[in-house]
Amino acid sequence: MIKISINKVVRTLIQTDLVFLSAFGLIAPIFAVFIIEQINGGNVKVVGFAAAIYWILKSILQIPIGRFLDKLKGERDDLYFLITGYLLTAIVPFGYIFSYSPWHIYGLQAIYAIGMAMAIPAWAAIFTRHIDKGKEAFEWSLESSGFSLGIGITGAIGGILVSKFGFSLVFILVGVFAIIGALLPLLI
Repeated sequence: MIKISINKVVRTLIQTDLVFLSAFGLIAPIFAVFIIEQINGGNVKVVGFAAAIYWILKSILQIPIGRFLDKLKGERDDLYFLITGYLLTAIVPFGYIFSYSPWHIYGLQAIYAIGMAMAIPAWAAIFTRHIDKGKEAFEWSLESSGFSLGIGITGAIGGILVSKFGFSLVFILVGVFAIIGALLPLLI
């Protein structure tokens, strides 16, 4: 049997992403369907704009946030930004439950982008500082494979749950599991 030894910080960050990103995997494949079926005036343009708002805003914001975090001494600021960003993101699925207009979706996508723009540079900074020397490729592969498998599995589960119970239950589950994932870094 192969013994795998990973330091606590790296292990906790991998577990955090597994839980947090897998939670959002529940809605990843069905989000466009939600917009088209449940949002007044929802169509493929709204889906496209929702995606654009998230990706463009996150891309713009995470660079200055990363630079800001680099200027601060210590690691507590990174941890606070990670947890705050993930918690901010975790409230978004609850907002989807009450959404009925494209503008609601756009606003929630902006909140999602701000949260992830806070969390991603902070997560990466902590992971980079604590990655085990000589195990960089292995630990990054554990990170990527872990959350990828989680998203793949939860994507299928999300589709099944929506078809049986509707979108609201799935959004609640995403929010609850995302909050749990957001709080896991406190174990560091």
